Amino acid sequence: MPLSALTLMRIDMRLILVLLLTVVISGCSKPDLTQYAENDPTFDIFEYFSGETTGWGIVQNRSGELIRQFVVEIDGTVDEAGNLVLNEDFTWSDGEESVRVWTISRSGDGQYTGIAGDVVGEAVGRSSGNVLHWQYYLDIDVDGSTWKVHLDDWMYLHRDEVLINRSAMSKFGIHLGDITITFSKQPRREGQG
Repeated sequence: MPLSALTLMRIDMRLILVLLLTVVISGCSKPDLTQYAENDPTFDIFEYFSGETTGWGIVQNRSGELIRQFVVEIDGTVDEAGNLVLNEDFTWSDGEESVRVWTISRSGDGQYTGIAGDVVGEAVGRSSGNVLHWQYYLDIDVDGSTWKVHLDDWMYLHRDEVLINRSAMSKFGIHLGDITITFSKQPRREGQG
C-alpha cells in the first residue's frame, strides 16, 4: 500500500527534528580544561584533601528542584603506596548516613584515577590550574533497584581554601540532575555537621 503525502510529510518532519536535536546536542561541548592553566590558586587534589575537609551539598533533579541535602566529613591520608585515601562520612537531610572510601592515584601531568566501593570501574580525572575534571559511573539505589549513573564532576578551587564541586548526573545520556558541594578546610567544631 503506497504511503500518502501526509504520512511522508510526517516522516520527513520527524527526521528533521531528530537531525536538529542531534546538532543541538553535539553543539553542547564541555569547556577545554587547558583554558584554566593560569588560574590561581593551583588545585592539587592530594594537597587539598589531605587532613580534614567538610562539604555541604545539595542534590537537584533535572528540573532544578531540591530533593536532598547532605554534609560530608572527609578524612584524607596518603598511604604507603602514595595513594590518596579519602574516608567520606555522609549525613543526609532525611537522616540516612553513608560512607564512601576513595583510593586515588596520581599518574602524572595532572592525571588521576580513583576507585571506591560504589564506583563502577575506575574514575578518571585531570587537573589544570584551579580546576579538576573528574568522571565516573556510580551505583545508586533508586526505589530498591540499583542504577548505574554517570557523574561528570567539575571542581573549582577558590581562595581561602574553598572548593566548589558541580556534578551532572546522567543515565544513557539523559540528564537526571545535579549535585553541588562546597568544601572548606576550616577546622571542624565539635558537633559541626
